[in-house]
Amino acid sequence: MTHGSSFGRDGCTSHREPPLANIQSAVVFLIMRKLPICLSLLFVVAVWPANAQTPSTAQSSGPLLPYSPSLDLSSMDKSVDPCVDLYHYSCGGWQKKNPIPPDETSWSVYAKLYQDNLTFLRGMLEQAAQPDEQRNAVTQQIGDFYAACMDDAAVEKRGLAAIQPELDAVAQIKSAKELTPLVARLQLIYFRYSYNSSMLFSAGSTQDPDDSEQVIADVDQGGLGLPDRDYYIKDDAKSKETRERYLQHVQRVFELIGDGPAAAKKNAETVMRLETAMAKASLTRVERRDPHELVHKMKVADLIQLAPNFDWLAYYHEMQYPEFAVLNVDAPEFIKELNTLLASESIDSWKSYLRFHVADTSSPYLSSKFVEENFEFYRQYLRGAKEMQPRWKRCVQYVNYDLGEALGQVYVAKVFSPELKESTLDMVRRTEDAMGARIKALDWMSPETKQQALTKLAGIRNKIGYPDHWRDYSSVKIVRDDFAGNVERAHQFESRREIKKIGKPVDHGEWDISAPTVDAYYNPQMNDINFPAGVLQPPLYDSKMDDAPNYGDTGGTIGHELTHGFDDEGSQFDAKGNLKDWWTKEDREKFDARTKCVDDQYSEYVAVEEVHINGKLTLGENVADLGGEILAYMACKDATKDKNLRPIDGLTPEQRFFIGFAQWDCANERPEDLRVRAMTDPHSPARYRINGVVVNMPEFSRAFSCKAGQPMVKPADKVCKVW
Repeated sequence: MTHGSSFGRDGCTSHREPPLANIQSAVVFLIMRKLPICLSLLFVVAVWPANAQTPSTAQSSGPLLPYSPSLDLSSMDKSVDPCVDLYHYSCGGWQKKNPIPPDETSWSVYAKLYQDNLTFLRGMLEQAAQPDEQRNAVTQQIGDFYAACMDDAAVEKRGLAAIQPELDAVAQIKSAKELTPLVARLQLIYFRYSYNSSMLFSAGSTQDPDDSEQVIADVDQGGLGLPDRDYYIKDDAKSKETRERYLQHVQRVFELIGDGPAAAKKNAETVMRLETAMAKASLTRVERRDPHELVHKMKVADLIQLAPNFDWLAYYHEMQYPEFAVLNVDAPEFIKELNTLLASESIDSWKSYLRFHVADTSSPYLSSKFVEENFEFYRQYLRGAKEMQPRWKRCVQYVNYDLGEALGQVYVAKVFSPELKESTLDMVRRTEDAMGARIKALDWMSPETKQQALTKLAGIRNKIGYPDHWRDYSSVKIVRDDFAGNVERAHQFESRREIKKIGKPVDHGEWDISAPTVDAYYNPQMNDINFPAGVLQPPLYDSKMDDAPNYGDTGGTIGHELTHGFDDEGSQFDAKGNLKDWWTKEDREKFDARTKCVDDQYSEYVAVEEVHINGKLTLGENVADLGGEILAYMACKDATKDKNLRPIDGLTPEQRFFIGFAQWDCANERPEDLRVRAMTDPHSPARYRINGVVVNMPEFSRAFSCKAGQPMVKPADKVCKVW
């Protein structure tokens, strides 16, 4: 089941979000083993210090946070020359003070905020979980969901019985004809935002690439258990080791659901064979960055002809799709290969595949032996975590994922003020003005294309803080002693909600992430930038702090999201969000040459050990990092033009701007996590998101009086200039 636009999934690009596996985000929690494509989405984080007010005494008058400087001198390492390494000059002290906690795969400023916020949300949920409290419909739902999750004894006692009906349904099918309605029912239950982590394939709704105001049906690739198709294909030693470990994991899952060792081993080999075939037919993440690669509109009759071995009419009937004339098939070659596999593989093979995915996907919600097995492979082996997160942390994340707008409704009332929203909008407007000035001043773009770019910029919608209308979860039945059932019903609700969009106009008020999330994103088909309340908190944004570090950090975030509308992907969508070429041929060629400079630069960087950054996979984020900080610098100069700025703590405003920029991404990262992210994450590792930007900004060299030839100074003819 896709979540919103198929381009939103891959093309709605986030800025300063911690990579998904870094902090076990609100989306990732459910797929602790699988990294979604976009929405990096995903991450409930705002600060709640231990000495702040408790939820019971908090008032809805604005942020409830003590003063927290956006520029932290103690995080710096002044023994490092900023002209040699700005990142470690700005973050070296932070790295020493903040080792990676054993239950995390990496640790960062964002992750630390996220951790603090979990404590606040925990208090809020524990209060809501008290049945004797005065609770409205919203607090009752989130409280009962949390209580059911925290009832470890009930979950342990129920054990495998929580998914036994699904396992029995798989066991009872006798033919390929019976496979279709079962797959439909399982997809409803095991709904995923990520195309990669669905059963057999992904399907749902998406914005029409040719008419972004309408929603159409969508079918996409999917069906894999490992984080990316390349895990099944690469021949290096580490990839082979990972496949062997995955095979062992699959075997253990079969044993947990009752198979003997011999049968479990045989069934695991079957799953690996099927997934490998699907992986080979899947588009790569780089290929998926080209939105044109994902557009193949057709009628249902054409889909039936493409894959006649799957009963599409029965599938859509079982899923209760509304009538529709046209759908988009993102990856036709994958669907064709799936069709071949449906004919060449026995029904017993598919039953093994489905049994594994039912159990594996459900593992986080089952008894301890399933939870531990899930952790040991996906979090410990793949990403390097040393310990499992405590149950309360996982439960908070589950609530945010499954009832995110209900949780957000309560959260916003406690922490987000109208004044904060207005100050953010002021920064957005200044950054948009900087973008307009930058476009007008470009020496490589023709007047015709400039006008189109300015029209697109003027059409961007700014969504700040939280949705205007909250999602209604009243139809979701939440039971205090049925955690797995609550999860299933919440997933079915979201599946149905996505399906019901088909044939209807796009809801421009909808958000892809919840209000407590520490993240921001741009959606090219919506042509909007989205800043939830969670990302507008100290130390990322502090209204008490001087402009320079605020613009270096949050101003850069805003500029980053604006730039996404004009990166290698976003630039292919027009002002209305339609996939349409609005460039002259000559301008597009010049643009591609300039972005190639960025691709080449980042491809030289080593992510971990022998693994380089994939410059093509990370291109959009790298371009947005660079463009965003240039815009933020311009906006900061505009905001402070009438102010008599002086050095603070011996640092000039310009130096504070760049240190503020660097300190948003102070991080420590495990090599295992870096290896996974090098294959799956469209963002570069932290130090390159900082140093890779400033080498292309002469403003940085001037701020720190850097000399030609120093590492943070590129020769003028080598500087990458896009926007």
